[in-house]
Amino acid sequence: MKYICLGYLEPGKFENMSESERNTVLDECLSYNDELRNNGHLLVEEPLQPSSTAVTVDWKNGKAVVTDGPYAETKEQLGGIQVIEARDLNHAIQLISQSPGLRLGCGRIEIRPA
Repeated sequence: MKYICLGYLEPGKFENMSESERNTVLDECLSYNDELRNNGHLLVEEPLQPSSTAVTVDWKNGKAVVTDGPYAETKEQLGGIQVIEARDLNHAIQLISQSPGLRLGCGRIEIRPA
């Protein structure tokens, strides 16, 4: 079964890390993604540009209305997505629980069945 994994980041947290800390996080995350991919679990991954580059499209009064930025009442912003293949939700949780980005405190990951 496919699961969508949404990675949320606290704005500024990654950017405020030292260069060495950022490199460690990136290196470990990329290595783990390679491991997931090689084992047939990682189907798609895509980091997102900062939320300041986003727009939200809504429908009001019979027409599309575009607003700058994400429509979220939260400090955290969506930073990227992954599509993984797992036997069931427990397996998806097991796979994502090993994510270095999660372990290193870069944010949280929401898992949804696709």
